[in-house]
Amino acid sequence: MEIIHKYFKNLSETQVAQFSKLQELYEDWNLKINVVSRKDIDELYLRHVLHSLGIAKVMQFKPKAKVMDVGTGGGFPGIPLAILFPETQFHLVDSIGKKIKVVDEVVAGLGLENVKTTHGRVEDIKDTYDFIVSRAVAQMETFVRWNKGKIAKKQNHDLKNGILYLKGGDLTEELQKYTSAAIYNLPEYFDEPFFETKKVVHLGLKFK
Repeated sequence: MEIIHKYFKNLSETQVAQFSKLQELYEDWNLKINVVSRKDIDELYLRHVLHSLGIAKVMQFKPKAKVMDVGTGGGFPGIPLAILFPETQFHLVDSIGKKIKVVDEVVAGLGLENVKTTHGRVEDIKDTYDFIVSRAVAQMETFVRWNKGKIAKKQNHDLKNGILYLKGGDLTEELQKYTSAAIYNLPEYFDEPFFETKKVVHLGLKFK
């Protein structure tokens, strides 16, 4: 938990309590339904929570903004972002039912009121969002295709509505056709070696 305080100093008492509770909730649910590897559970705050919050170093979501987390898995990056931005609406989607079950239980355990979940494929979601977030669930071209037509027309943030994607490694080839993509290197924000090759990619997308 100290590592969250290191980079996010202005947390409310509620946010501190919610972040502090994550370890216990995930350890408990991971024993029943394995959604996070044993090594990652031991380093939950570094590898999952702080990594998810890398998006918050690039984008401060505004109140009433709508954000969809595609392929949320155990709830990352959606749950840490929902704690940090309590007035932003988050929609966490995954096609694997047992993962969404864990997400639902963690959301309930934290008392988060700004999160809804869907067990299903993102292609079947009919709503539109200011931003779509994810942690490297597919190649960018595939991910863009999945999310076609899901970006809201009205822009309320400095960054253009679109995708905020947590990725690692060399993205030169993958982003070749996306000349407007902006890459934010997480070592510029976080000191830990884990983030050495980690990035947030912002890609503005056209609306319907």
